[in-house]
Amino acid sequence: MCSAASSDELLARIEADIEAQLSAKRKRLKHSRAVAKTAVELADLYGVDRHDALCAGLLHDYAKAYSNDELLEKAAELGFDYGCDLKLVLPILHGPIAARELRERYPELDDAVFSAIERHTVATCDMSPLDMVIFIADGIEPGRPATPDIERQRAEVGKVPLEELFLDALSASIGFVIETKRYLWPGALESYNRYVLDRNR
Repeated sequence: MCSAASSDELLARIEADIEAQLSAKRKRLKHSRAVAKTAVELADLYGVDRHDALCAGLLHDYAKAYSNDELLEKAAELGFDYGCDLKLVLPILHGPIAARELRERYPELDDAVFSAIERHTVATCDMSPLDMVIFIADGIEPGRPATPDIERQRAEVGKVPLEELFLDALSASIGFVIETKRYLWPGALESYNRYVLDRNR
């Protein structure tokens, strides 16, 4: 466990890193800070480690600094295999890429933080509470335009179990992909079905 001093030093390092990494993308930097704040609020409500939530929230879009070509190149170098052309899953690559790169940069962080960063773009069938917190926070942070789905999720915070809130967020995310006629990675549907079945047991 980090001491208060070392924790403060780590957070200062992370803040400086994302400031530099996202310096050319000020809206993305503002979003990352808003996700971190929302993640801490969710963590407090749902009994999740607030320090891990803060760190994962700040770092979740670290790889958004890269161009599409850079993301594709890095994903290929890392051997990512989603069972399709990586161009089809370009929107989800920044999470797994950031998780891989940040493990080396921040060895003192808990593995749970990197899992949450990796999974915030594509849910899995075994999401941890922290994974769910970051996934949800990414979608409902205050800077997101108010849509019916987002407003409903914001209203549900603290009133429904974390798993229920996550399933709502995942459903809305999949619905958006379908509505905009984009490629839906089959793994997302597999995860959705898993949580629907769990809910109905």
